[in-house]
Amino acid sequence: MSLDKKKNQKSKLHSRNRNRERYDLKVLTSIETELKNYIRPNKHGDDSIDFSKPLAVKLLNKAILNHYYGIKYWEFPDENLCPPIPGRADYIHHMADLLCENNFGTIPTGDKITCLDIGIGANCIYPIIGVTEYQWKFIGSDINPKSIESAQKIISSNPSLIKRVECRLQNTPKAIFNSIIDKEEKVDITLCNPPFHSSIEDAQKVTQRKIKNLSGGEVNSTKLNLAGVNKELLFEGGEIKFIQNIIRESKANSKNCFWFSTLVSKQSNLKGIYQTLEKINPYQIKTIPMGTSNKSSRIVAWTFLSREEQKKWKKIRWKEHI
Repeated sequence: MSLDKKKNQKSKLHSRNRNRERYDLKVLTSIETELKNYIRPNKHGDDSIDFSKPLAVKLLNKAILNHYYGIKYWEFPDENLCPPIPGRADYIHHMADLLCENNFGTIPTGDKITCLDIGIGANCIYPIIGVTEYQWKFIGSDINPKSIESAQKIISSNPSLIKRVECRLQNTPKAIFNSIIDKEEKVDITLCNPPFHSSIEDAQKVTQRKIKNLSGGEVNSTKLNLAGVNKELLFEGGEIKFIQNIIRESKANSKNCFWFSTLVSKQSNLKGIYQTLEKINPYQIKTIPMGTSNKSSRIVAWTFLSREEQKKWKKIRWKEHI
């Protein structure tokens, strides 16, 4: 590999991430021509996107999904969360690696693998990436009917997603798996990007700091640069409480799922998460570090299945990969 290519790579991203190298702005702006209005020099003098502008992020994502993932329709209300694609893709790739470890070094692909996306949101991003990269099937749950409606429109408008992604409305706001997973249903992976703010004041402070860093100047607006309605970003008790709810409820579904997982944005929350996991006594816990050039996070995953139960699971569900 040349030195120039190494310089252009985002070294913290997963090796299979399609956006590991710098964005090809010439190609992306040819797909979304309006994106040209949001290009400006970064601190190194190179052309870059003005990430402090929500519309710029959305246009960039639309171009990325079109060019790299074949998604021609990706529309949702502006008040909904618009996620950064590379970080979301890394989560999927790391979970594929986790399955690979349990499958003799081969990533199980195809519709024999079912993933549950807790909080699919209006943008349907995890199913898009998981279906495109590994041909997995997805169940997407959400408490917001409008988000389910938006995600379903994205699914029905892109042939690659049809019959591979099923949306399910969670009618009990504080429930995670109850009424979403049937007693006899099996899920190989659960994913979640939990709400990480405990209050609107907390969200505004974080956003002001983020926009200031991105724009390099003073901030007069508290508008979220990644947008996001309250239910997507806010939860009473914040990230830690939401994840603890997932952990506690996972115990009752211990034989329905191979790997439970969640993103953990704040490292300071890990101690409380581990303490809650110890109380439910899973068979195995894994912490997987991940991050982009300017942000570090991690995945916490756990399974209740013993070695013998894992072998039986693989023989029944992944037998073509054994």
